[in-house]
Amino acid sequence: MAANVEFVGMEKDEDTSIIIGHAGFIKTVEDLYEALTNAVPQIKFGLAFAEASGKRLLRSDGNDKKLEELAQRNLMAINAGHTFLIMFKNAYPINVVKHIRDVNEVVSIYCATANPVSVAIAEYNGKRAVVGISDGDTMLGTEEDADKKERHDLLRKIGYKK
Repeated sequence: MAANVEFVGMEKDEDTSIIIGHAGFIKTVEDLYEALTNAVPQIKFGLAFAEASGKRLLRSDGNDKKLEELAQRNLMAINAGHTFLIMFKNAYPINVVKHIRDVNEVVSIYCATANPVSVAIAEYNGKRAVVGISDGDTMLGTEEDADKKERHDLLRKIGYKK
């Protein structure tokens, strides 16, 4: 019972964020659309969802055609049932992730990031599953006092702390 595991790199620009998760119902696409637009009205996004039964179609929507097409291509490369993928701009992951979690069909979120992402896929007996995410690079050291100050100042500069 050995499974084949591969890493699939996600195609995205540096200024595009990505959320990958697991959900399970045909209305997922519409509910995710509403969650995103309710969270950040000016968000630009495309989303795709992989049905795992019935017609087993890639379902998609969005308010930006290029991001929707990008979400479709990336999800097609993953090709694991009940996986959803959102590509977006004009918002940070922190602005939308709680709204995504609150969608009734969402079971889990694998990542919400602007970093480069690779998805670990296991394939066995004709079925594929997301088994993990590689998000960004490895650590280079431990935060020093100057790094703490830089973090503190950045959060205030971009408006996330007072």
